[in-house]
This record gives sequence, C-alpha cells and structure tokens, in this order.
Amino acid sequence: MKGVRPQQTGRLYSALYVQSMLVLLALGLLLFLITRNETMLLPVAFDTVYHAIRSLVSLGFFGFFLVLMARHALLMLIAVADHIDRYRDRTTAEPFLPLISVIVPAYNEGKVIDASIRSLLTLDYPRYEILVVDDGSTDDTLERARTMEGDFGAARVVVYWKPNGGKSTALNFGIQRAAADFVTTIDSDSVIEPQSLRKAIQHFRDEDVGAVAGSVKVVNTVNIWSRLQSLEYIKGLNLVRRAQGFLRAVSIVPGPIGTFRRSALESVGFYDHDTFAEDCDLTLKLLMDGWKICYEPDAVAQTEAPEELLALIKQRYRWTRGILQALRKHKRKLLRPKGSFTAIFMLWYMGFEALLWPFMTGVSIAFLLIMGVDPALRSAATYFWFQLILLDVVTTLYCLAVDGTRLSLALYAPVERILFQTMLEIGKIMASLEEFVGLKMSWGKLDRKGRT
Repeated sequence: MKGVRPQQTGRLYSALYVQSMLVLLALGLLLFLITRNETMLLPVAFDTVYHAIRSLVSLGFFGFFLVLMARHALLMLIAVADHIDRYRDRTTAEPFLPLISVIVPAYNEGKVIDASIRSLLTLDYPRYEILVVDDGSTDDTLERARTMEGDFGAARVVVYWKPNGGKSTALNFGIQRAAADFVTTIDSDSVIEPQSLRKAIQHFRDEDVGAVAGSVKVVNTVNIWSRLQSLEYIKGLNLVRRAQGFLRAVSIVPGPIGTFRRSALESVGFYDHDTFAEDCDLTLKLLMDGWKICYEPDAVAQTEAPEELLALIKQRYRWTRGILQALRKHKRKLLRPKGSFTAIFMLWYMGFEALLWPFMTGVSIAFLLIMGVDPALRSAATYFWFQLILLDVVTTLYCLAVDGTRLSLALYAPVERILFQTMLEIGKIMASLEEFVGLKMSWGKLDRKGRT
C-alpha cells in the first residue's frame, strides 16, 4: 500500500528553498560587484600595537563570519535532504501502534498540569497510559492531577507521588512503573498535539532506533521575548534537529517531548542525577551506546517560554551549564574517540557549539566596537553583516514555511540575530566561566503563567 505523500506541499517547500537561495546568490553577487574596491578589504597590519589588535580581531571576525555562513548553508542543505526524504514515495506496511506509556513529571505545576493532561487525553492513538509523577510538590499539583485520574477508553491516567528528588528521579520513577516497551516523556507545562504519538512511534520500526526527538514550539507568543524565542526554536533548535535527524544522530531529545525504546533506556541506566540538563546527558549516553536518535517534526509539544528577560537568562544559564556538565562526563570520548563516527562527530559538534561558538561571537562584538571608531573597517563590516542578515532571513523564511508558521515572524530575524543571539551568547560565556571555576548553582525553576 502506498503511503500518503503531500506532493504539492513538498514541491512548494523545495521551490521556496531554491528560489530563496537563487535570490541570495544574486544579491550577494550584486553587492560584491557594487562594493568591489579597496575599502572592502580588511586592513591587516602589525606596525603598531593598535593595528596588530585590529588585525587579529578582524581576522577572527572574518573567520567567524565564514564559519557562520558555512554552518547556515550546511544545516539548510541537510535539512532539505531530510525534508525530501520524508515526502518521497515509499511503500508502507500496516501502522505500527504498540502500547505507549506517557510519563509526566511534575513539581509545583498546579497552573498548567490540567491543560497538559487534557491534551494527552485527546491524542490520536489506540492504546496508551499516562503516568503523572508528582515530585513532592508544595502547591496543589497533586490534587489537581488526581481529579483527572481514571480510565478514559484509549487512555488510562495514573497519578503517583514521591518525595522531592528532582526531575530525573521523577522520570525514572515513572519509567520503572510503565507497562509499555516504549515511553514518551513530556514536561508538565507542555500541550501535546493529537498526532504526536502516532507519528513518533513509526521510527521504531528500525530496531536500532533508541529515541525520537519531537518538535518544540512556543505557545505564549505574547511579547517581544517570547516571540524571539519562538523564532529561535523554529530557526535554530528545530533546524538543527532536522539536519541531525537526517543523520539519525540528534544530540538532544528535548524535555517537552521525546519518545524512547525502554530497552535502550535500560541499557544506559536511565536518567542520571548529576547534571542540570538530564535530557542532553541521556541523549549523549544513548548515542555513545550506539543507538540511532531520530527527529519527528510532526510530534509537537506546545510549551510555555519565559516572558521576562530575567527568567529567560536564568533558563539559558541552566541549559548552558547543564550541557557543559554532560559534555564533561563524556570528555574521554572526545579525546579518545571510540564508537560510531557519527556519534563522536556529534559530540565534537556539541563541544564546539557550547565552548567555542560563544567566544567567537565575542570576537565579532569586539570587531563591531572597533568598527565604530575606525573608518577603515566600516565598509567591510557593513557588507559582512548585511550578507549575514540576508542569509539569516532566507533561512528563517524556509524554516517558517516548512514548519507551517506565519511568515510574518521573519520580521524579527534581524533583531533575533543581532541583539537576541548576541545577548544569549554573552550569557553562555558567563555560564561557561562559572562552570569552569565550579560555582554552585540551583535549578532555578520558572514561574509559570498558565498560558497553555
């Protein structure tokens, strides 16, 4: 039986990509011809201390610019290959619909737990169980969850309570009590779209697949900060997962939605408790153990993002330090590669993104500051940044089109690139330095608004 293929949609996305890249190439060539003069050359000289500093920073920025452009282009090309692969004609067998256990860890989530469980009860899936694990909440989370306990036909809701021990212990508690061979973990502030389980589980026909990462979208686009995060999730996080998914080597199965083969979790000892990014740590353990990690864009979790700048900084601070902690656990494999080439490559890629990329961004900021007082740099810097913004807009339009999100969000792309990403990278530098010197940190739980 032939699988259903949205041919017109697939052609539309591919056409949009090709047209966008042609426009980018044409504008780049036009800009090159217009600005082809000596003022576009980077001034490189070492006759004075200032000129030496300027030259080093300029070369550093130029290197960062080339790497950034190459990264964009490579991610786009692999993401397009992944998109074509998903929509090509292929013969499919009967639907693969085994029992799934959905694990919902919760700590002081009284404002959002109702909406999360209700979304799970509307899933388009024949047989599944929902295990809510209250991790010693001090609010009304447990009482609210227990009002929804019971049998609902296709789904059965069971609520557990345990003493507070952290999200990873709550996840392990639920997984160990799951009846199914496949488990989906979600955050208690997330709302899951109905098709998510049915789409994600199909990847497990391949017995080498240990996990499937879902797509995370921001539901509360109510102000500038949440809109910028919405664009970042679509253009940054999900684009990277599309590219990694083509290689079957996604580096982080996100907390808001991820589906796992239970035997794979058992083989790596479930979640550990020694990092602040348990999802990253577990994914790396699975990759290093030889499991494939896929991405399913139609397995969607709508999540509540921070709406205040301080809350956003705290969240990204925890993410950064957690990822660095997870990488530190696997540092021996960075220095002594052992295992599949793809897994080791992904480990090095994560190390580059977490450690070197923020400092390269710092060099670009220094270049901009020098540019403001040195006329010799202004033409070249303006040209480079204009090209980067142009590429960023093209990438954004493609990602929004493939994702089915309104294209008007692309208007935020220049702000997201120049200000938002710069702010986040500076925060990563500070978090990296604090992780390096070993400063203590706390979880920093977000205050939910109940937007889901």
